[in-house]
Amino acid sequence: MTVVQTDAVVVGGGLAGIVTALELLRAGKRVVLVDRDSPERFGGLALWAFGGMALVGTPLQAKKKIADSPERAFADWMRFGELDPQDTHAVQWARHYVEHSRPDVHDWLLAHGISFMPAVNWVERGRNGEGNSVPRYHIVWGTSRELTRRMIAALAEAGGNGRLTLLHGHRVSTLESASGRISGVLAVDEASGAEIRIDAPTVVLATGGINGSHAETRRNWPADRPLPARMLNGAHPYADGRMHHAAEALGAQIVRAGEMWNYAAGIPHPFPHFEGHGLSLIPCKSALWLDHRGQRIGPEPLVTGFDTHWLCQRVAEQEQPWTWQLLNWRIAAKEFAISGAEHNPRIRDQQLLRFLKETLLGNHRLVRQMQHESPHFLVADTLAELAGKMNALTCSHDVDPAVLQATADAFDANFAAGADPQADLQVQRILHARQWGPDALRTCKPAPLQQQGAGPYIAIHMQLITRKSLGGLRTDLHSRVLDAQDAPIPGLYCVGEAAGFGGGGASGKRSLEGTFLPGCILTARAAARAINDGG
Repeated sequence: MTVVQTDAVVVGGGLAGIVTALELLRAGKRVVLVDRDSPERFGGLALWAFGGMALVGTPLQAKKKIADSPERAFADWMRFGELDPQDTHAVQWARHYVEHSRPDVHDWLLAHGISFMPAVNWVERGRNGEGNSVPRYHIVWGTSRELTRRMIAALAEAGGNGRLTLLHGHRVSTLESASGRISGVLAVDEASGAEIRIDAPTVVLATGGINGSHAETRRNWPADRPLPARMLNGAHPYADGRMHHAAEALGAQIVRAGEMWNYAAGIPHPFPHFEGHGLSLIPCKSALWLDHRGQRIGPEPLVTGFDTHWLCQRVAEQEQPWTWQLLNWRIAAKEFAISGAEHNPRIRDQQLLRFLKETLLGNHRLVRQMQHESPHFLVADTLAELAGKMNALTCSHDVDPAVLQATADAFDANFAAGADPQADLQVQRILHARQWGPDALRTCKPAPLQQQGAGPYIAIHMQLITRKSLGGLRTDLHSRVLDAQDAPIPGLYCVGEAAGFGGGGASGKRSLEGTFLPGCILTARAAARAINDGG
């Protein structure tokens, strides 16, 4: 067996692990980073992510005259996340986030050459205004892929003197301890089966959450919430909870494992990277969200951008594990989007003029792409023809063409002469969203679904898709893993999603959205500071 001596082992090659290793190397530490994935996929889920960040008190907010502050953000966070004030560590991390997202994330990224798009988006407003009270969602120019690549480049530079050892394709099988403190890890090369023991006084877990394993996800699903019979996987497949349990065997606490940040609108990836791989759609606000029979889900209609947690529960409680969005080409060209770097090439590749053109004139390119690539994206000239395609896809007769027609007619009646469109709650929320400039650019002015010239019609067949864990290993503000008595386990740290993005569940039940990438950076930098200061 090969034996390696080092100052610190970082387990996991996602953003949190990379930032931790980077900050340790810059302080002169020797680091071994163990990553299960291949070198070309170094960066984990962050390599594929969109790159939205909830940031507080930024110059861009000030430029847009957005009156934000840590106090305001903290109040929003506590209210929307429904955090228990007695959950000391989670609350401390929430406060740390809102107070430090500007200097420790925004400014730190600017120093690394990362920039943001010139608009602040308003997401997760809450169904009744209890979410983000102001816009905070900043989008990395170049998506999270650009962020990840710059972090990897910085890592290579900091470790270019031989102090960094990268072990790709290796899985940590055992956390080792001696005399009451961590002493290293045992890892295995998954290709050859060869074992390697890495001796180190410090181990940092950056292995993601549990949502990459549907078995683990289902085991921890809250008993009081509906569980769909079928889900897609939008998490990293190696985020399987193994290291949670390895740490638990050393006395660590796993808290809030059932709290998750899933999404209500996924479709199977046309070119899957792994089994069950799904794409997370950003559902169109103007589309009608239907059950498996083609009836509008209600009485409160489902509208994205207000409460993702609630949307997921409504979708999960449906009779079948799928729902539909009914829209027309006009809506799709203006509003249809897919989360992540892969399907946002104009932002990812920093093509500003092309991005502006597609925003102003409609993203017909993406709509046509999905029409050709995905059997779950159906297009037809008539509602009757569309109903036939919907039934063919599900191998059923669930959608009666007359029911689908009646659903569209009932919505369109809101726009008849003498009617008040705002009597419809979905129309109300659309008009509310359109009051903010960026939303007005990406959201259609309410109009009848069967408006002349707006066709053809589109139906999108969607499933709930797993994404992120909101719970994880209990940690303090130094990212030290805590035991059942809330005492640090000497030498053991946890960062990013594995730590519930701080404290074992800093977001509570709901995220203000965009808190995940910054949470990875904040927890990673906290761990590195503590280790560099002697633990």
